[in-house]
Amino acid sequence: MREVNSLNHTRWERKYHIVFIPKYRRKEIYGQIRQELGEIFRKLAGQRESMIEEGHIMPDHVHMMISIPPKYSVAQVVGFIKGKSAIHIARTYAGRIRNYVGQHFWARGYFVSTVGRDEKVIREYIKHQEAEDRRVDQLNLM
Repeated sequence: MREVNSLNHTRWERKYHIVFIPKYRRKEIYGQIRQELGEIFRKLAGQRESMIEEGHIMPDHVHMMISIPPKYSVAQVVGFIKGKSAIHIARTYAGRIRNYVGQHFWARGYFVSTVGRDEKVIREYIKHQEAEDRRVDQLNLM
C-alpha cells in the first residue's frame, strides 16, 4: 500500500530523488560533518513540512529521496536545505559568525527526478550507491 499524505484539503504523494554536490566537488563531506549533516537535513526538511525518506551522504555528493507537500516547490525546499546547512557548516567548522558573500559550501544547482512506481528501485540505489562507486573505481584501476 502506498503512503498518501494529507494537508487540510489535500491528499498527496510527491517524492523526489535529489542529488547535490559541494562546490568544486571537493571531498569535504567526511568525518564529523558527515555524521551531523543527516540530522541537520532531516530537521531542515521538517521545517518545510517535508520528510527525507531515504538518504546517503557520499564524500563528494548527497543523495536523498524526499517527500515534499504541494504547497512548496522543490526549488524552495532544496534551496532552504542547502542554504541553512551551509550556514551551519560555516559557523560550526569554519569558525565564522557572519556569512560573507562569495563563500559557499554547496555548488549551484542540483539534480531532481520524480519518484513514481520506481520508488523501491531508487531506495535500493541510494542505499547501495557507495558500494557501487567503489566497485566501479576498482574496475577502472584494472
